[in-house]
Amino acid sequence: MNTNTDTSTGSGSLAPGQLPFLAPCRYPGATAPFEWVRRGWLDLLAAPGLSLLYGLLFATLSALLAWLTWRLGLLALYVGLATGFVFVGPVLAMGLYSISYQLERGHRPALLFSLEEGRAHLRDTLVLGLCLLILLLVWGRAAMVLSVLLPSDAAPALHDMIPYLIVGTVVGALFCALVFCATAFSLPMLLDRRADAVTAVISSINATLRNKLTALIWGALIVAAVLIGFATMFVGFVILMPLLGHATWHAYRATIDAERWPATHA
Repeated sequence: MNTNTDTSTGSGSLAPGQLPFLAPCRYPGATAPFEWVRRGWLDLLAAPGLSLLYGLLFATLSALLAWLTWRLGLLALYVGLATGFVFVGPVLAMGLYSISYQLERGHRPALLFSLEEGRAHLRDTLVLGLCLLILLLVWGRAAMVLSVLLPSDAAPALHDMIPYLIVGTVVGALFCALVFCATAFSLPMLLDRRADAVTAVISSINATLRNKLTALIWGALIVAAVLIGFATMFVGFVILMPLLGHATWHAYRATIDAERWPATHA
């Protein structure tokens, strides 16, 4: 496996004023995402109780959001997604990364430590969550603008829908790509190193763009897991979300070289 970085790194952390604008990246290879999933599965087996607890929370919140959307409409969807992006999602993700972090150091994962990680990094995760919320709102606005491409007929033919479907798919894929690039490795870096949210996001975007094929395969695995979760009426999320969370930690370890930043824990 090729683990060369795109810039040279020092042997220890630097003072804040000496830190670069972003963390350099490694090039783990196109097949690396399957290894990340394998290691994530081993972490899940090593701490099944805690992992499945977080998975149950993910599944419950997803089902609750779907139910509220069905009962209350798009307003509930936007409120639920906004809350998830800003508060719930990052905290739960931090808990899963923390489990892998503890296992990596040979410790027995503790729920209190995982919850403390979510609280300790709350400021930076809120900044990241707010950025994602803004992107979500722009995405929603773009979807409303694209509605002008819809045919005026009450029951339009499929060929009349083609312009709307093509443009909508392209715009949706663009926003999905932006969210993926910004979050692929940023949250694990915030847990592992004393870096700010901007540095973590830029490092994540840089690493994703420099590993396009690897990122494409990793993103496809995530999409597949999410689709399975929906197909199983959210029950699959109980296992799939912890698996993805643990795998994301190993993806960060294999892709981001953040040794110049001070470690979060001694």
